[in-house]
Amino acid sequence: MGLKPALTGIAYLAGKGISLKRRGLINLEAKKKMNGQHPTTDGGRRTWVKERPVIELVDVSCGYDHSPVFEKVDLNIYQGQFAGIVGPTGSGKTTLLKVILGLVKPLHGTVTVLGQPVQGKAPPFIGYVPQLESVDWDFPVTVEQVVMMGRYREMGILPWPNSRDRRLVSELLERLGLTAYAKRQIRNLSGGQQQRVFLARALIGNPKLILLDEPTAGVDLKTQHDILHLLTEVNLKGVTILLTTHDLNAIAAHLPWVICFNQRVIAQGAPEEIFTTEVLRQTYNSEMMVIKQGPLTLIANSALVLKSHE
Repeated sequence: MGLKPALTGIAYLAGKGISLKRRGLINLEAKKKMNGQHPTTDGGRRTWVKERPVIELVDVSCGYDHSPVFEKVDLNIYQGQFAGIVGPTGSGKTTLLKVILGLVKPLHGTVTVLGQPVQGKAPPFIGYVPQLESVDWDFPVTVEQVVMMGRYREMGILPWPNSRDRRLVSELLERLGLTAYAKRQIRNLSGGQQQRVFLARALIGNPKLILLDEPTAGVDLKTQHDILHLLTEVNLKGVTILLTTHDLNAIAAHLPWVICFNQRVIAQGAPEEIFTTEVLRQTYNSEMMVIKQGPLTLIANSALVLKSHE
């Protein structure tokens, strides 16, 4: 990304009134919460107690056809976190999500989600939003039918929606501004509308944890803002969120916790602390320019910036 487009993006986010301070000025108490600690009172004295992670990976290695994708990964995500995984194409981000979901079996190590070991099937109370490019858009299905798919786990032996299922779908479509598209074929929606549909499918099952793979890919800046703002609202209701993305500047502006990943965890923490030239060099194997001004953090590819000034 060149410097001028990146600056334009940050200006847009600030102009829309996005609370950059919430992401950029994390105090000590907030950092303790991000590390899985919560306050408790013992004899009138406030202390911090370590929580059990919602997602726990211990010494996890994974690969395909004996070719490793990542090795010896240790990662904890705690209740209420809103975290993003960033890294280059082919770094293993999508595979990491699939391991957490039970869709891919690790070669080594243990994966625990919501206190249960993951053993070849998706754990309950998890919502998943895949990459749009992985969806078969030729399959004839409407918006409300896609969202209803998220209720199947609750339907029992006979997978037929009842009046309560239909009411919940209707309420969620209205909440996400999708009521007018309920009968429309999903392939006829815009990218942002399609993302909201799959988020609705994830939310309809009342998940405790939502995983999203590149939710802002292929959409314009306004739609990026809308999606991340909606996820922030969901997170504030207590849902833990973990997503992958290529968009460093959107992450820096919106998310309080970032994991830099390239076949291993390079660094993790608040974006204004770990988005440094050295960490990004290790993550992307490329020189990145980091500009910080107050609560704003701006990242650009140094090579592209230099080229634009030649």
